[in-house]
Amino acid sequence: MYIDFHTHGKLAKKLPFSKEYTHWLFSEAKQAGLDALCLTEHFNTDGFEQVYRYIGENSVREGETLLFEGLRVFPGMETDIAEGGHILSIGPLEAILELNRRLSPHKERGSFLPFEKLMNLFEKYPVLVGGAHPFRPGGHIPELPAKQLERFHFFDLNGKDVALDREKTERLTYGLAKALGKPVAGGSDTHQAVQYGCIKTEFAKTCVTVQELYEEMKKGSYSIQVSDSAAFQVKTAELLKRSLKEIHRLGGDYVSVLLGRRSEERKSFFGETGGQTSIEVELSMQSVV
Repeated sequence: MYIDFHTHGKLAKKLPFSKEYTHWLFSEAKQAGLDALCLTEHFNTDGFEQVYRYIGENSVREGETLLFEGLRVFPGMETDIAEGGHILSIGPLEAILELNRRLSPHKERGSFLPFEKLMNLFEKYPVLVGGAHPFRPGGHIPELPAKQLERFHFFDLNGKDVALDREKTERLTYGLAKALGKPVAGGSDTHQAVQYGCIKTEFAKTCVTVQELYEEMKKGSYSIQVSDSAAFQVKTAELLKRSLKEIHRLGGDYVSVLLGRRSEERKSFFGETGGQTSIEVELSMQSVV
């Protein structure tokens, strides 16, 4: 089972939810060779419950996962902490939705919970908790007290950071995890489908609950694979994300641009080789704004 531990279902937090965009993302995830993903949507994204309502209504339950047209989705979210940094949580849909509601008073900067209080809440629910991109500038996860660091279940080897400096990211992330006796999982951190597959985690068995995932992680029955084109994928995804956000800012329909069907205006980023995603976007933007 190939899985991505850190993904998003929207282009950006402040953009409205688009079921067409989310459907496209999931379709591209399969094209990129993924069997499963953890949907760690930002806890304070606009339309958080809309995202999961759409997925829930268009999927079949298997264990704690949602099978969306063959893609296995582990529900989750990404939460800001007062110290600076992002915390991943993965678990049953009902637990994630309830946690998100309970965090409603803490979704704005200045009201984020400190890590200790957030963990006190998370530990009341059957969720796995991971430290997202722990060494990214602006975050302070490694500076948390040792007693608090021990509460993590895993740490995120983040595709965006690997693409920027693989040696440093791997050295620091694995070093922290080893010191604490915790596993590491690979997550692309993508909001844009070009980034799928830049890093992925392979399990020998298919897991349908977070406890199964965690048991396999603790046994070391998995491997993390980094794409040779990770840097290109991440850079391309970021450029495309900025362009689509600008289209939206100017009053255009970025989803129509992305999903346009006029073949003469489309181009594949990766083609059908190497297991990479085949993504088609319109090259002509004139009619949008």
